[in-house]
Amino acid sequence: MPKILYHLLKINPRETQFERRGFICSKPGVRERLQHVGRSFLEGYHAALQESDQEELIYRLAQIEVEYQGFAFEGAAMGLALLDGLSPWNRERFSRFAAGPGKQHLYMLHVGAGWALARLPWLRFRIESAVRKFHPILRWLAIDGYGFHEGYFHWQTDLQPKIEQLSQDARHVFYQGLGRSLWFVNGADVRLIAQTIATFAPQFRGDAWSGIGLGCAYAGGMNRSELDELRWRAGSHGPALAQGAAFAAKARERAGIPASHTELACTALCGISTEEASALCDEALRQLNPLHACPYQQWRELLQQTLPLHGIFDRPPAWVTQLDPDHRAF
Repeated sequence: MPKILYHLLKINPRETQFERRGFICSKPGVRERLQHVGRSFLEGYHAALQESDQEELIYRLAQIEVEYQGFAFEGAAMGLALLDGLSPWNRERFSRFAAGPGKQHLYMLHVGAGWALARLPWLRFRIESAVRKFHPILRWLAIDGYGFHEGYFHWQTDLQPKIEQLSQDARHVFYQGLGRSLWFVNGADVRLIAQTIATFAPQFRGDAWSGIGLGCAYAGGMNRSELDELRWRAGSHGPALAQGAAFAAKARERAGIPASHTELACTALCGISTEEASALCDEALRQLNPLHACPYQQWRELLQQTLPLHGIFDRPPAWVTQLDPDHRAF
């Protein structure tokens, strides 16, 4: 890749700093963890811009701390998809990587492709057509990536004009990505997350809670009592929150990069282990109707119906009975 193009496309690591983004986080340890996620993403992104040999790219990604490798692969996918979009004579980088050396991280790769589409206006304005070249089910994750990108970089602006350009199915997935971005924008703060989601249109709140489940289980940043509070504040959207956590477990299981915080999140939000959650994801996937208008959305719905959540919402966590005798949740 020509150096001049690399310098045009590179992203300053300062863009991942909470102060730069205006994000809120009262806990220094959590802030550092989430900023480290951003730096790992950029490591993968810049490696993809610099390495034309995909085996060399894999080698560089493998040097990143295992817990954060998924984010690096997501960033690499953004770089590859961005180069594809900018070079019509060579549009096979992403597809070759997804079918070959990067296939274990297939879920995160599609999310990363959505970041690239968000930065290519001629594709963003027809994003649903642009993603049709991807995997028939996982291509919807590119819409999730688009939603995350917009929430992460443009959370202070009105996103409704962009959302209104999407079909109803795509809006639901966009809101999942937008919800996932709140894990960073709101600094994994339980109450702030709940308050922010409460401002969304009611039909999309479950999608946002699904994104929160993905964010907290994949990126981490909460202890058990905070996860209990998160589950309680999700209220009737608890199944969506749990489904997001299960998807995070599946993504890490497929990639072979387990994390203790993912296990903790699945236990707290789903009532089962990451291994059991991953198996339920596979079971729901096998039940999909290939003719469904949005099989990814159907996958989410089937999983929400399948997760054995009975009992884990029956008793409020200790903080509720201590601070809120009426057991009210947002």
